[in-house]
Amino acid sequence: MAGNSQRRGAVRKDGTKKGAVVGTGGQQRRGVKGRGPTPAAVERPHHPAAKRAVAAAKRDSKNPQRNGASNSRSVRGKSDLPETVVGRNPVVEALRAGVPATALYVAQGLSADERVTEAVHEAAGRGIAILEVGRGELDRLTGNAIHQGLALKVPPYTYAHPDELMALAVESGQPALLVAVDGVTDPRNLGAIVRSAAAFGAHGVLVPERRSAGMTASAWRTSAGTAARIPVGRCTNLVRTLKDWAATGAMIVGLDADGTVNTDDFDMATGPLVLVVGSEGRGLSRLTVTVCDATISIPMARTVESLNASVAAGVVLAEVARRRRSNAR
Repeated sequence: MAGNSQRRGAVRKDGTKKGAVVGTGGQQRRGVKGRGPTPAAVERPHHPAAKRAVAAAKRDSKNPQRNGASNSRSVRGKSDLPETVVGRNPVVEALRAGVPATALYVAQGLSADERVTEAVHEAAGRGIAILEVGRGELDRLTGNAIHQGLALKVPPYTYAHPDELMALAVESGQPALLVAVDGVTDPRNLGAIVRSAAAFGAHGVLVPERRSAGMTASAWRTSAGTAARIPVGRCTNLVRTLKDWAATGAMIVGLDADGTVNTDDFDMATGPLVLVVGSEGRGLSRLTVTVCDATISIPMARTVESLNASVAAGVVLAEVARRRRSNAR
């Protein structure tokens, strides 16, 4: 028998006998050790399930709209996109209004009409970079908005500190007139409020950081460029800021359809004043009302329930300006 040490002429080396021997003989060192629980199939690189998962991930990355991925992509990537005014008419209007911009994007192969021509001429005249990009790239930059081949990049707005707004009002030598918005979420309404504030001599506009629109490209365009001529501040807590302003001697007046005072009896308009404009739907918040010295309403025909927030703000600011002109005579 092969390997039998009894066979004549056979030579055996130590430690080569088959089967059990005295001691471990190194078998423990060479033995296979346990690796713990078996991983899931998708976690094993060479398993078919793992290969299918990798292939599916590659397909989804190439096609964001697969299985509803487009919605999650737009939410994740929205903050990374530049702030832009899109569309031929909006871009031309923004350039006419002097909205600050850093670049004008023009789609490659765009058929030029009078609006495209004017946009390019306006941008060139103001030293704004004109960049020709592919339509796919323009779709990405605008978040797949309807851009009509034109987009205007607007830099992030630089907000003033609330203390700066009051300081500017005091230094003006006139009674302070500031406008604060409480929950106005439509940037077009905010832009219109800023425009009215600038038109009727206000010293600044204040917006809260949360639950409120900011100075986006849409707000810039609606303000017709006046946001470049009147400071807009941002605060973390509107109620606390209003209390601080009240401590300087300013009257805090909230705009409310059921106000205790109407514009016909608005005698406090000639003194230091902060006008608070509520949201489009619910109006002033409960906490904001608690810090108001008074609430003011606008007399209207019975057939009309209420006015848009920006329109109402414009009416009251116009009345304030009228009373201050009369008082100065």
